[in-house]
Amino acid sequence: MSASSVILRRLGIAGVCLVSLALCCGLAWWQWERFSSASGTFQNLGYVLQWPLFGLFPAFMFWRIRKLRRRAAEADAQETVAETAVPEVPAPRRRAPVPPPPEDDELAAYNRYLRELNARDK
Repeated sequence: MSASSVILRRLGIAGVCLVSLALCCGLAWWQWERFSSASGTFQNLGYVLQWPLFGLFPAFMFWRIRKLRRRAAEADAQETVAETAVPEVPAPRRRAPVPPPPEDDELAAYNRYLRELNARDK
């Protein structure tokens, strides 16, 4: 992306955030007027508190996405540094082979029986 398109994109996002905040503050004011009227309820008061949060949400998401992108860029930079500096890894040590456990008499008899059954089937 060119620098001018990045600036235009950021201005567009900032504009959307400001419009969202203005619209939601207007809705909060409308709900305050409803709460103040004779037919107002505490539900209207809840909306008064809720609408500004909805208006701030796009700005919060823009901030959060930028923060996550910076973290990802830093992690990529650290990975490239780690890839260029390859440490020497010692060769793995070979272990002596472990002898198989001694075969149990019952197990040996069972295996002979299975071999006999296999031979009969063939």
